[in-house]
Amino acid sequence: MLETLITSKTRIKILLKFFINPNARGYLRELAKEMNESTNSVRVELDKLVEAGYLEKEGEKNKVFYRANVKHKLFPEIHNLVKKYLGIDVLIDNVLQNIGHLKEAYLIGDYAEGKDSGIIDIVLIGRIDENYLIQLIKKAEQLLDRKIRYIILTENEKKKYEKPLNLKNGVAVWKEIL
Repeated sequence: MLETLITSKTRIKILLKFFINPNARGYLRELAKEMNESTNSVRVELDKLVEAGYLEKEGEKNKVFYRANVKHKLFPEIHNLVKKYLGIDVLIDNVLQNIGHLKEAYLIGDYAEGKDSGIIDIVLIGRIDENYLIQLIKKAEQLLDRKIRYIILTENEKKKYEKPLNLKNGVAVWKEIL
């Protein structure tokens, strides 16, 4: 889908990295290694995205870090486009809304870091109908052409496992509205 709109595969990887999780940031060599691209091709795309205002850059010690410009007027649209590309919108619509008393859901792992590894890791907090969840996940995996791994926690367990699961750096994809 994005490949027909954006011909640069490097630019797509950068957009995925920074627009799936607005807290994500990275520097040139780290990004080039993570994306398995040359530093020159990553630098060219970073410069174009900074010039257009989609990314911000800031110096820290001897490194220049990049991150999404969340104040850009197109940030919400690009963020939603990236979620659609990765299939997170389908996951939310088809799975999370119908599985029981869901309090919160977090995307963790590669996808929270903006890497399309083919495996979506999600943490669900609440009272979940696991049998129904398994049925929905099978359908979502076929729709998305990705595997989904999940962890179900109670609210008390969330407190216990918050640090080991690195929920702080996860992407909140669902929060119960009281």
